[in-house]
Amino acid sequence: MTHYEPIDLFRQIEAAFADPARETVQLPAGAPLRALRCARADGTVSRAGFFQSAPLWLLHEPQCWLEARDIAGPDGRDHPRRAPKPEGVVYRRQDPVAGLEVSFRVVDIDRDLERFHRWQNDPRVAFFWEENKSPDELRDFLRQRLDDPHCLPLIGCFDGDEAGYFEAYWAREDRLGPYYDSGPWDRGWHGLIGERRHLGRAKTAAWLRGLTHYLFLDCPMTTQVVG
Repeated sequence: MTHYEPIDLFRQIEAAFADPARETVQLPAGAPLRALRCARADGTVSRAGFFQSAPLWLLHEPQCWLEARDIAGPDGRDHPRRAPKPEGVVYRRQDPVAGLEVSFRVVDIDRDLERFHRWQNDPRVAFFWEENKSPDELRDFLRQRLDDPHCLPLIGCFDGDEAGYFEAYWAREDRLGPYYDSGPWDRGWHGLIGERRHLGRAKTAAWLRGLTHYLFLDCPMTTQVVG
């Protein structure tokens, strides 16, 4: 019987689903179905089941209800109590289309302040973000983001190389919340690519896929990502 390593199967399946028209993959005989909890008894893996299998990419426990009642939110937009924020790397995925690994980790101020200051003071970034400030001011900026329950500041990486800064947020508590019928688990994001070598259509598509995927895996109740 052929021996199959689960990680190799994961990558083969994801490569197969790079074809947007493909809805199922048939595993070879002898494949470890128990290791692939998204696989059916007959060895079939569906696109939806595969990409919702959080343990394949998510590096912390998915969020859940912390209490039955909502807590007070801005302008009467009450919302669920948000879970404590994770630390370190939260998501990792080998993107078969771009041919590189996309990962996100939570901001570490001591580790990231210098590059964050450099990114925000790049005129290309400052034109949009308007945060071309001193290191001390940007340290306060990041601390506020880390302390804010509705915001998760992330560093995005390609093959382990820091590429940009992203903020995942709960839309109901965000400034976007009053402008539409915001749901309690809606998510959104802001982002920038700070390293010019990581600009370009292929890498933009890769981090868009990865970040959106992370937001849906991070909380099973999230059904909409807005912006």
